Amino acid sequence: MAKIIFYEKPGCRNNTKQKNLLIAAGHELDVKNILTESWTIDKLYLFFKDLPQTLWFNHSAPRIKSGEIIPKNFTNADGRNILELMVADPLLIRRPLIQVGQTYNAGFEQDTINNWIGLNPIQSSAEDLETCPRTHEEN
Repeated sequence: MAKIIFYEKPGCRNNTKQKNLLIAAGHELDVKNILTESWTIDKLYLFFKDLPQTLWFNHSAPRIKSGEIIPKNFTNADGRNILELMVADPLLIRRPLIQVGQTYNAGFEQDTINNWIGLNPIQSSAEDLETCPRTHEEN
């Protein structure tokens, strides 16, 4: 079983479901608030470096839903700019962020998590645990 640092938005329904799946699989969680963490560009980059930039974003963030920020309009050269936006506005960060030792992950794709640290197959769900079920006003 893994010792996991789990960055969540407190009150997020899906983050609660994700934590419950991890706990049911026997993992130990150190839960942190993604909104109040002291983020730096270098620290955030560890979670996103292996993902396409459009997958760095929380697509339920108000600034994305309003059209103020359009993730697909960023180019590969914009990585630092994206991270600067996230440091300034943590609602833009895809969540959860999960760290186990020196391995980092953004989002909660159940197959990826299961292959990485293991989930209890009885507790796993086909339910979408990434897309926020709330309206953008609540993000």
